[in-house]
Amino acid sequence: MSIAAIYDPPPRDGTQRILLLMLPGAKASAHDLVQQGFVRELRARNLPVDAVAVAAHLGHYLDRSLSGLLAADILGPARARNYRRIWLMGISLGGMGALTYAREHPADIEGVVLLAPFLATRGVVAEVARAGGWAGWQPGVIKPGDDEREMLTWLKDYRAAAGFPALHLGYGTQDRFATTSELMAERLPAAQVVCATGGHDWTTWLTLWRELLDRGIFGFGGDAIARHEAAGPDENDRRQAANLRDAPAA
Repeated sequence: MSIAAIYDPPPRDGTQRILLLMLPGAKASAHDLVQQGFVRELRARNLPVDAVAVAAHLGHYLDRSLSGLLAADILGPARARNYRRIWLMGISLGGMGALTYAREHPADIEGVVLLAPFLATRGVVAEVARAGGWAGWQPGVIKPGDDEREMLTWLKDYRAAAGFPALHLGYGTQDRFATTSELMAERLPAAQVVCATGGHDWTTWLTLWRELLDRGIFGFGGDAIARHEAAGPDENDRRQAANLRDAPAA
């Protein structure tokens, strides 16, 4: 078994590059991530970030194969090509996939971007709320395969410090998973959380993605944008068209 992906490598500019794995939600595809503009927003800022839209689907979560496939099919070969700065981005259920990998391999991941993440069912999230928040919530003995409580326990212990990857969160205030995001936001520095008016939809997610990129989450400054503007719109449009034309099917 292997996992498909769409690769979008921009022209090299000589700086240290980031590899960004993008995981779609349960009802979305790798092509949706590209067509909805998430890669285009990276290119608009001329960031030295190589994007990989991963064709993760519900079956990968049900059989718990996603992390192993990401390691074997994408990240292993990437390290052989000297990528050392690895980031993950996940939308909805893709947020669960991104955080699961980061939790299992924290030393391998520099940062994670979560847009309206699904991390647990409403009943499990309500346990935390009924306990008065993270401080009062005790997961007890976690049964094997209880991924949701394992994830929430990891978040309860999360610290924005060495040993944990950087986490950046974005969510719409009318999103159906907003309660989960609000709880998660309590574990993060305020500068790493973005809210926008909107629900669980592409328009809101793209708005959040733009805001996070404009905050400089990858640590690059305005010189990257200046290089993009110098290249001109025609050249940048040709780059994006070539990337979409040459992408393998997801």
